[in-house]
Amino acid sequence: MRTLKYIGRRLLVLVPQLFLISIVTFTLVRMLPGDPARLELGPLAPEEGVELLRHQLRLDEPLPQQYIAYLQRLLQGDFGRSWVNSSSVAQDLLVRAPATLELITAGMLIVLVIMVPIALLSASPSRGWLARATRRVSFSYGLLAGALPDFWLGLVLIFVFFSVLGWAPGPEGRLGILDLPPARVTGFYVVDALLAGNFDTFRSALSHLALPAVTLAFVYGGPIFKMVRASMEAALRSDYTIYAEGLGLPRRTVLLWAMRNAAPPAVVVTGVVAGYLLGGAVLIETVFNLNGIGRYAVQSITTADYAPIQGFVLVAAVFTVMVNLIVDLLQFMIDPRVSARAS
Repeated sequence: MRTLKYIGRRLLVLVPQLFLISIVTFTLVRMLPGDPARLELGPLAPEEGVELLRHQLRLDEPLPQQYIAYLQRLLQGDFGRSWVNSSSVAQDLLVRAPATLELITAGMLIVLVIMVPIALLSASPSRGWLARATRRVSFSYGLLAGALPDFWLGLVLIFVFFSVLGWAPGPEGRLGILDLPPARVTGFYVVDALLAGNFDTFRSALSHLALPAVTLAFVYGGPIFKMVRASMEAALRSDYTIYAEGLGLPRRTVLLWAMRNAAPPAVVVTGVVAGYLLGGAVLIETVFNLNGIGRYAVQSITTADYAPIQGFVLVAAVFTVMVNLIVDLLQFMIDPRVSARAS
């Protein structure tokens, strides 16, 4: 019951947050240089035609009236239409969202399955060869993480693993040029190909996903790696850990309790980084030619296409807010201090 009340309070806060985000986004997008009507009709179009199109798009109305009309459509699930190709923005986002979510999910899996265990092992005071090696690796990674631009690292990985070694495919997109997409179930090509039993498409989708996911994980996994290592080191050096070891408790039990106490700050940082992954996917999708919503947003910015930009920002805001909600719920469940304050 306390959990449901906590969720209800958090959801009530989301409504004014999204409302304010929509106002700020609408205003900032209207400040972009260029006239959308002129851009759509071309530089040689007569002024009368441009003015007629501006009237049809309601660009000649005051900003408050434009926003009210936009909000009315938005509440009906209408994100507007692209002024470049006249397609529905909501449909475009639905088609492209799986590519971005697949990239983000793969990047987070690499962080959680590979980087987090290395961080935990490097925090151990053990003097074995494996612990020493992981400490050297974690120290080197700690220096590099966050210092390398994601687009630059992506280009380097393409050069090394595609141009030089030939181990990975080029930046062709989510599949090879001759590969057909699998039947859509989840929208994730790797999962859909596996469900369909099409292992050739599965291998192609996985190989095309590898380099962008590694790039995303390497650049944005640094804060998670550092926080997990620092929290685990603090937990292993704490008084309760020393006392538990003095009582003769098994090493495995002591490590499990230390991991539980180190989890809350690591969960918070993981949530913050997950919120940034959508922004990081923008450049990575452009470098690797992935047809996700990040690349869609870049193309819309270059053409001053208002509706797709607003749609992307709102989707990013909802994604970030939902990630923060999940992080708060995880903290509520694993940290007794948070649940005590909430009650």
